[in-house]
Amino acid sequence: MTWFHPALFFFIAAVALPFLDGMKRKVVLLGAPMLSLLPLYYTPKGIHGAISLMGQELIFGRVDNLSLVFAYIFAIIVFIGMIYGFHLKTIREHIAALVYAGGAMGAVFAGDLFSLFLFWEIMSFSSVFIIWFGGSARSAKAGLRYLLIHTFGGVMLLGGIIVHVVNTGDISFNAMSPGGWAGGLMLFGFLVNAGGPPLHAWLPDSYPEGSVTGTIWLATFTTKVAVYALVRGFPGAEVLIYIGLFMTLFGVGMTILENDIRRLLSYHIISQVGYMVAAIGIGTELAINGAVAHAINNILFKGLLMMGMGSVIYMTGKRKATELGGLGLVMPYTAVLYMIGGFSISGVPLFNGFVSKGMIIAGAAEAHRPITTLLLTMAASGTFLSTTLKLPFNVFAGRDKKLKVTDPPPNMLIGMGLAAILCFVIGIQPHLLINMLPYPEVEYHTFTASHLVVQFQILLTAALAFLFFVEKLRPKATISLDVDWFYRKGATLFMKFARGPVSLWEGFIIEVYKNAIIRPTKWFIVHCRRFDTGVIDRIVNEVGRVIFGGSWISNVFEKYVVYAFINIVGYMNHVAAHIFKKLQTGSVHNYAMIIIVGIFVLVNLYLLVGEQLSTWMLAIG
Repeated sequence: MTWFHPALFFFIAAVALPFLDGMKRKVVLLGAPMLSLLPLYYTPKGIHGAISLMGQELIFGRVDNLSLVFAYIFAIIVFIGMIYGFHLKTIREHIAALVYAGGAMGAVFAGDLFSLFLFWEIMSFSSVFIIWFGGSARSAKAGLRYLLIHTFGGVMLLGGIIVHVVNTGDISFNAMSPGGWAGGLMLFGFLVNAGGPPLHAWLPDSYPEGSVTGTIWLATFTTKVAVYALVRGFPGAEVLIYIGLFMTLFGVGMTILENDIRRLLSYHIISQVGYMVAAIGIGTELAINGAVAHAINNILFKGLLMMGMGSVIYMTGKRKATELGGLGLVMPYTAVLYMIGGFSISGVPLFNGFVSKGMIIAGAAEAHRPITTLLLTMAASGTFLSTTLKLPFNVFAGRDKKLKVTDPPPNMLIGMGLAAILCFVIGIQPHLLINMLPYPEVEYHTFTASHLVVQFQILLTAALAFLFFVEKLRPKATISLDVDWFYRKGATLFMKFARGPVSLWEGFIIEVYKNAIIRPTKWFIVHCRRFDTGVIDRIVNEVGRVIFGGSWISNVFEKYVVYAFINIVGYMNHVAAHIFKKLQTGSVHNYAMIIIVGIFVLVNLYLLVGEQLSTWMLAIG
């Protein structure tokens, strides 16, 4: 059977979109995700799309339960997101989103490390445009920081892949050890995209600056593909338990302080991904199932929450909780749909979060990790407090700001409605999702008495805390600082250093170049010409008078020997000057890039020939 890669539907749609308008464009926007479901349903499990290259096998289609469940939810959320964004007048965001989705779809089917890296970078470079399409100066700066962080993470990932391939000769993407340079670099690269510490701040820094309709894509693909990569590459890596717990608790804590409504939800992405990362670290079949199920559910309820707050921003033009209030009466449908997302993320029974969070916590208990179980349970209480009580209370209830708005356009409500329906359907029929997980045979009972009692205790505790501290939880016009403050300040200090010592060093190099190369070369050329006219010409002329045909010999010697030598020297000087001019631009970015490229080349040279060179030197010694 010929296999057609599902990602190709998105890439083809992105190319075709500029040539279409009106209803044809909408058909393509909805047709691409719907058609991508066909190969997912009909393709048998196994290896497809394998290509031999330089003695290695690139695998573009590893089809199994893990890749399929992510691919299905990606196709579904693209369909929902396209409906939500139907009202957009321009196609640029749709094109970026389609390429972004194609990159995510390609990554989850990649069976080797180089194919994974290819689609990984497609995601990075397409997603930054969605941030830039936010259209503000803040969006432009946030997008640049996003691109820098993800480029750095991509370099770390590529470095780990190269070291792994050099050490093992194998490019297949399977479970690996986090120990050593190869595993450590790849794990770090995956965690950057997952929003793991210490570079997690890119997520709340950039996502709130994206376009209103584009945030659903940002909340879906980057972090969830990273979760997929961690499940595939590092299941059972114990360090992930501690990283995941930090992410879970830190993300919840920051939501209590945050005033920006989309920044608050962005911190909750970190918190919820923390659940998944911790479960991957636990590594049991039940915990892995829980991690994957929570990733799938998170795409639905986080997308719904982002769409809900995006609708508020779209209709009011405001994004600070201190500027909002009383919108429940004028935006009732938005409020109801948002609350469904809130109940889902909080794990309220009959909603999908109850299923997947319960699996993760049960997985921790099954693995005899009581502290992990306790901390994950406590974080669930904080989620209900901040996302389902504090934020909607201050936006939809609270002090009425008398804003003259209504619910958003019907297409936005339909998109939210579809996501809300799926959150409820999975909540009451969890087997629909469980049967698609990597280990569907693992027994797990969702609606047990103990699970229901514990969950209601968590929700009741959070509700009581909200009632007691409701005045304290009212939004305040503050700015919450994160660890990005340190590297932003570090960049400022670096620029001061560049304008000071580095600039002086550049001046010193220029003077050395002038005195050591330019001036001696000019002196040499001048004296060559004097020697030519004063000595060589006289000798040749005298010889020419004596020997028949001397004039012809003089011309030939002068043309092909003397002038050729002078021209070669002059050209070499010109080339050297041109190279130094290119390097001495005065731009710190260029100097930094030269240093990075130089280090990268040296590292790769060492990886390729270092061992042979060391052996050769020892043999000589």
